[in-house]
Amino acid sequence: MLFELFFQLKDSFGPFNVFRYVSFRVLASMATALLICLWTYPWFIDKLRGSDVGQVIREDGPESHFNKEGTPTMGGVLILFSVVLSTLLWADLTNQYIGVILGVTVLFAVVGFLDDYTKLKEQSSGGVPGKARLAMEFAVALGAMLLIFYSNAFDYSTTLYFPFVSTERFSLTLPLWLYVPFALTVIVGTANAVNLTDGLDGLAIGPVIVAAGTFLVLAYASATVLHFPSTVEGVQHMVEFDLAEYLMVPKVEGAQELSIFCASIIGAGVGFLWYNTFPAQIFMGDVGSLSLGGALGTLAVITKHELLSTIIFGVFLVEAVSVITQTTSYKLTGKRVFRMAPIHHHFEMKGWPEPKIIVRFWIISIMLSLIALASLKLR
Repeated sequence: MLFELFFQLKDSFGPFNVFRYVSFRVLASMATALLICLWTYPWFIDKLRGSDVGQVIREDGPESHFNKEGTPTMGGVLILFSVVLSTLLWADLTNQYIGVILGVTVLFAVVGFLDDYTKLKEQSSGGVPGKARLAMEFAVALGAMLLIFYSNAFDYSTTLYFPFVSTERFSLTLPLWLYVPFALTVIVGTANAVNLTDGLDGLAIGPVIVAAGTFLVLAYASATVLHFPSTVEGVQHMVEFDLAEYLMVPKVEGAQELSIFCASIIGAGVGFLWYNTFPAQIFMGDVGSLSLGGALGTLAVITKHELLSTIIFGVFLVEAVSVITQTTSYKLTGKRVFRMAPIHHHFEMKGWPEPKIIVRFWIISIMLSLIALASLKLR
């Protein structure tokens, strides 16, 4: 909204021309989301406490978590508000990918809200039945993919690109009937993996911020052409520099606007972390973890980094695999692989202090994102 208003006034007031630069709006979006969260969370936490919106702790969880019972939850509502508002203010709303990413984020938040509301109403850690929740998540993801493929506004491919190798020489084009289920699995899988990671104070939001920062770079590079003045034989002209071509990343026209959305996640995430860091004053709840996870999964699909995202989302992936491994092993053999799943609880049961687990997972997340970004130059 502000982008469109100020951009229309650029001819009347020259400094408004700065709003046409994605890089400026990235910083503006990040700052807006950060300030909204920092200023409003104290009020929001008090409101949740007054309404008895407190976390319900699972009975089979670590004993150290029992003292967290009653901590305000559903803090993801304010994250969602900050991300959506900042994106609406600073992104180009005529960009079709902005509509898709906001739609997925909000609808996954609705699914998470229903889950949180059910837990609070029943005073149980169960929530919405797993099959029903997955059905809703897949329906949202399918709607997004149908919109992308059957809208004339998009020029989207079903090609998969492999990390660490040239996109020009190594790629795999899937038929539509095979690519769509794969993309749905990426989106829904990421959403639930983030949800599983959200078990310690600040554990999930740290890797979310890191992943959003990584996709900020990837989205910006995928469709940005820089212009530099150059003088040849006394004649000055502009030279184009295509970042996607130089870095050999998939080119997705219009995806650069998604970097503004990523910036809003970073700002809102840091603002939330200020109050969610150990010992947490508020939890994000499923409304936050599912919406952020769904958004990250959709970013991976839109920017054509579905396979690279397995590195970027490494922490989330390991958390999800630990649960699948534990469940499968127990059903087949009656034995547990880990002391408790997800894997962060395994380290708790081994005696690791909660802050140590959190910070070490953050460090791993940063290292994995650096590896993912390094893969661009290794191509």
